[in-house]
Amino acid sequence: MVSLSAVTAAVVNLIVAGVIFYLLNWLVDYVNLADPFKKVARIVLAVAAVIVAIVVLLSLVGYGPFFRP
Repeated sequence: MVSLSAVTAAVVNLIVAGVIFYLLNWLVDYVNLADPFKKVARIVLAVAAVIVAIVVLLSLVGYGPFFRP
């Protein structure tokens, strides 16, 4: 069973990560990079966001680098 505090911590981590990735995506637009570099930067951000989401969800079920028994 997953505790309420673990779910709350996971939700907070996902919200903070979402805000950080949103700001990084905004920064990519603001800097006005050339189109190929902008696409590569967005792909890297998307891959990093998926990895962070997977790590947070794995730590919720007891696996992953942020799990503290």
